[in-house]
This record gives sequence, C-alpha cells and structure tokens, in this order.
Amino acid sequence: MRILLISTSDIRGGAAIAAYRLMNSLNANGMKSSMMVREKLSDNDNVIQVGGNMTNRWNFVAERARIYAHNRFSRKNLFDISIADRGLSVTDHPLFAEADVIHLHWINQGMLSLHEIDRILATRKKVVWTMHDMWPFTGICHHAAGCNRYESGCGNCPYLIAPTQQDLSRRRFLVKHNTYARGSITFVACSSWLRKLAEKSPLTRGHRLLSIPNPIDTTCYKPTNKKEARDRLGVPQGKKLLLFAAAKASDPRKGTGYLVEASHFLAAQYEDIHILIAGSRGEEMQQHLGLPSTCMGHLKPDDMPTLYNAADLYVIPSLQENLPNTIMEAMACGTPCVGFDTGGIPEMIDHRENGYVARHKDAEDLASGIRWALQDVLHENLSANARAKVEEHYAQERVTTEYMKIYAS
Repeated sequence: MRILLISTSDIRGGAAIAAYRLMNSLNANGMKSSMMVREKLSDNDNVIQVGGNMTNRWNFVAERARIYAHNRFSRKNLFDISIADRGLSVTDHPLFAEADVIHLHWINQGMLSLHEIDRILATRKKVVWTMHDMWPFTGICHHAAGCNRYESGCGNCPYLIAPTQQDLSRRRFLVKHNTYARGSITFVACSSWLRKLAEKSPLTRGHRLLSIPNPIDTTCYKPTNKKEARDRLGVPQGKKLLLFAAAKASDPRKGTGYLVEASHFLAAQYEDIHILIAGSRGEEMQQHLGLPSTCMGHLKPDDMPTLYNAADLYVIPSLQENLPNTIMEAMACGTPCVGFDTGGIPEMIDHRENGYVARHKDAEDLASGIRWALQDVLHENLSANARAKVEEHYAQERVTTEYMKIYAS
C-alpha cells in the first residue's frame, strides 16, 4: 500500500514534525510512504518539494494580502486565520497517481487550496486528514478561542475587524462544506479534546471522525545521564533547571507572560532555580523574568533529547494547545511537565502523577505546580510515570499501527 502524506513543511513546526515522524515510522513498518511539501528542510529522499520558490512565495503572500485587505489593512490576526484560496497542484503529480491513500496534515499558507482538496476528493482515493488544529472544521480560524460559531456555520467572526453574518468566515465555511461533500474523509484528531470540538461542526458530519495521538520515537527520546547532558550543553550544574521551549517565545498564545509572573512568585522563595529558554526571541522574555535564565536559541533536532534530559522540569504555559510534541518529548526523556488546563494538555499530563496541571491562566497556581514538581522526593516517581505514559500512549509503533488499520479499512 502506498501512502502519500501532504504537509506544508516537513520539519518546521509541531504538525510537520508529527507528519514526518509518521512517514518514517510507516516506512520502517514495511509501508511505502512519501511526503509532499512546499517547504523541504530535511535531506530525506522520501520528502518531495512541489512548487518553485517564486510560486510558493506568491501563493503565501497573495493569500495573506487578501486577508489583510479584507480586514481593512490591519495586521491584527493576520496569521490566526487562513482562507485556502491559493495553493499548489498535487493531483497531477506521479506520486499522487501511485498513492492508495492521501493523508493530509497541516496544509495551510499556500500548500493546498480548497479547490485542490476538491480535486483530491473527486478522484475517490482514500483520504485521511489529521487535524493539528481547528481549521479543518471552522470557517477560517486555527483556534476558535472560545467562539462556538463554527457549530452553526460561522459568520460574525471575532477575528475580523468588521464581522457580519455573511462575512469571510461564513463564505469560506460554505466553500468547505461543498468541498467536503465531494467525497469521504476520515478525520483524525490528535487529542480527544479536539475530536469533541470537531464533532460539533457541520463540516465533519457524514464523515468518519477518530482520535489518534501524534507518534514519537522512544528510542531517540529517552532518559540519559542528567550531569552529562548539562556538561554537553554548558548549562549550570547544581541548579533546578526549568525548560521552556517555543518556536517563537513572543507568541502570546505561548503564555510567556504567565511564566514571567510565576517566576517572580518563585524568586521570593528559591535561589537555586534557573530557566532555560529554547527557541527564537527568547531575549524578549528573558529580560522580564524574576529568575536567572539562559537563552539556548534554536537547537538542532538531534540536540533536543539532551536538552530535555538536562532539565528537571518542562514548563508549558500555553493558552491554546492541541497535543504538544514538546510535552511528549520531555516525558519520553523522563522529564515531568507542568502546564495549564487547556486543550489536550490535561490528556498528556496526569495531575500529580507525572506532572502538574495548573488552573488556566493562573500564574500563582503555575508557580505552585513548579514548586510541587521540583521536590527531590517526588522526582524519581514523576520521571518514571512520565516515561511510562509515553511508552503506553504515544510510542510510534502503537500510533503507526492505528493508522495502518485506518488505511486498510
């Protein structure tokens, strides 16, 4: 059986990484799997880039320009919504013709248009769509942020400057509805939280809807010697190390302000806590922290297991998340996690078993969770429970088997 995974990128962003890991695992399990992207960053021969640089750039800019103009030339929410009116042609590619199953992942920002998805469904090939956010079942938004208008067809969108009942969100919702009606889609949510939201949308009705987590290679992400990990990275020994990681630390959805506030609560009681910041623009956050910190910048993927092992605790103060790869990666390395009660996070962190789930947007409770999880007497048990959770639920062998069952059905 030949599987073609389609994604905007191969290894940039959590959704892309999840798709890339699945492709590699499928091939390791005897399937013939390849990945089609508009942005190839890996050297994997099974990843094929489509579209030239100029075409890809034009599709991206043209879609953003339409959103910008529609929103009265305001940059507000410019990257919180997508309309998929621009994209690349994949149905004419030989790999598409050979594929038995088309597996869509995150396909926004110029990869696939709704018109091309219509063409994919018209071929009557098996189509699986892993939903890494809410966009597949809303009009235009990636995270509804409390809005439930997608349950009745969108309109009056809070992401638009001048919303109306027949605004852009409503019009794109109707286009999606007509597009999805062209064929049968197996929608897969990465978390039970996302599946429950998707069930409420008219866009998933009449289609199959399941929940399967993202996969992780537990032979790569595994516990190693903490002292050696710290020596390798040049981070402090003899300190309690908190790790925060985000592609862009300044993204408001990553909740960095709450971690900053929590750091000041902790600074009043502890002198031995040091924060590691992985990702870009960490300096903007660093200057506001109440505790000593080190900006690690962007680490190569091969160095990430070492970083997780160097840390005593992984902290994720995100305000909107589906099923974060970073929690999975940290737990696979035996590093307990603390995060807010939002999205799929409480499905991953079992409260007071392998970490701590703090009240949403409560910096003081976030600090309390960090305090609790850093107790030496708890660390060994929390670490073992974290690793066991990943092996039981997220190991790539288990996840890949679930997808192989879907492909065959």
